[in-house]
Amino acid sequence: MGKVRLRTRLVRYRWLFVLLLPGLAYFAIFRYAPMYGVTIAFQDYLPFLGFSGSPWVGWKHFENLFSSPDFPRVLTNTLILALLNAVFVFPAPIVVALLLNELRLSVLKRAIQSAIYIPHFLSWTIVAALTYLLFALDTGPITQLMNGLFNARFDFLADPDWFRPLVIAQTLWKSVGWGTIIYLAALAGVDPNLYEAARIDGANRWRQMWHVTLPTIRSTIVVMAILLAGNLLDTGFEQIYLLTNSLNRSVAEVFDTYVYFLGITQGAYSYSTAVGLFKAVVGIILIYGVNWLARRFHHTGLF
Repeated sequence: MGKVRLRTRLVRYRWLFVLLLPGLAYFAIFRYAPMYGVTIAFQDYLPFLGFSGSPWVGWKHFENLFSSPDFPRVLTNTLILALLNAVFVFPAPIVVALLLNELRLSVLKRAIQSAIYIPHFLSWTIVAALTYLLFALDTGPITQLMNGLFNARFDFLADPDWFRPLVIAQTLWKSVGWGTIIYLAALAGVDPNLYEAARIDGANRWRQMWHVTLPTIRSTIVVMAILLAGNLLDTGFEQIYLLTNSLNRSVAEVFDTYVYFLGITQGAYSYSTAVGLFKAVVGIILIYGVNWLARRFHHTGLF
């Protein structure tokens, strides 16, 4: 009976399944098939020997990773940036969306929304170029302004203490607009009758936001938090690489750039794959952990 029902659905919705085939092929070819390459993390991979000819070494590269003097520094830099993103970048779109939601002048609301969304379309190369123009030591207008105001000599691009604030500022400028659209879409589903009932009960705008708006978009916030946890160690290769130089490398090197320098410039393919696999395993654990916590506190999770 089940086979007959399945055959009937396949015939009835055959064109929908045909439309689904390109998407399935994309994921199968470009997402799942390359996962076989993860096996070189357990080999001493040599390109001319290939996957099947390279000798197996088991956990050797993971042992080298955890015993490497670079591991504590790279892990610390990655976790600090991840924590800063969680504290400053993650709530920023929520705050901006709540503020825009309170605007009653639709023209102003659309103008602000478009202005903060435009940077999302710029590549990190352009963002880095703008950063260098604005913060250059001798010609950057922001650097000259700060030096004049504080009678000091700031070197934002070379000083390790300023690397992380620059990264967070770039991320905020580029990503807040995109996140705001997601939360504004969630806010559009709030029942206006809830606000009317809150006003009748004497709630001011702040109380309405706290007791009506935030609870309504709580499920969206939880889902975005789970996705953030899965990408906690993904600090972004292009952004970090373009801001890294010989003077700030001590705080700038993270797992993404570490994999590049070892895997591409030094040819340590197996070792860099082990680093990437370590990141992936941590990401999976964090996704399941945060999802479990969300469901434990009676929130909607991803699964």
